[in-house]
Amino acid sequence: MKIILVGASGIIGKAVAAELGQRHEVVRASRSGGDCPVDITDPESIRRLYEFVGAFDALVSTTGSVHFGPLADFTSAQFELGLHNKLMGQVNLVTIGLKHITDGGSFTLTSGLLNDEPIRLGVSAAMVNGALEGFVRGAAVELPRGLRINLVSPTVIEEALPDYAPFFRGTPAVPAKVAALGYAKSVEGAHNGRIYRIGWSRDA
Repeated sequence: MKIILVGASGIIGKAVAAELGQRHEVVRASRSGGDCPVDITDPESIRRLYEFVGAFDALVSTTGSVHFGPLADFTSAQFELGLHNKLMGQVNLVTIGLKHITDGGSFTLTSGLLNDEPIRLGVSAAMVNGALEGFVRGAAVELPRGLRINLVSPTVIEEALPDYAPFFRGTPAVPAKVAALGYAKSVEGAHNGRIYRIGWSRDA
């Protein structure tokens, strides 16, 4: 398969590239470069990515930014960061990509555990993650041509603990290579509309 990996330069992205690159052609895309630069906040940049790559079989997104801060101090612009970047950036990867993806192809997006396991300062991330789950479930029932869409919701990643450990006390972390298996399951499996919770459970 030809797989576009957006966010390839990040911690999870590198692990996903290593996992899927063993078996497939991975086109690495990120804001900082890779095989093709892309800014997911700019629909024209997304269109240029798809025009550059041509027909593809799967799109994996491991990217998206949100603002972290106290709810009482949040501004509309700070909420807009998550809505414009992590939410609509990934939504646009899907809607624009529909014209280019091959029959039976798949989209895999990324959220996180904060809409179910909220933390202080994480209200924007919780809001955006919940919206992404709703989008994936809703899109799954409408996708044409045998297309599929799933979402990976990883717990905190071990390699990111130097930056994020104070916010996730008591939350088990997983290595990026373990999180990468969720993306492989989405791309290489048969599920549609599924939320893969990696390293955590709503029942825990």
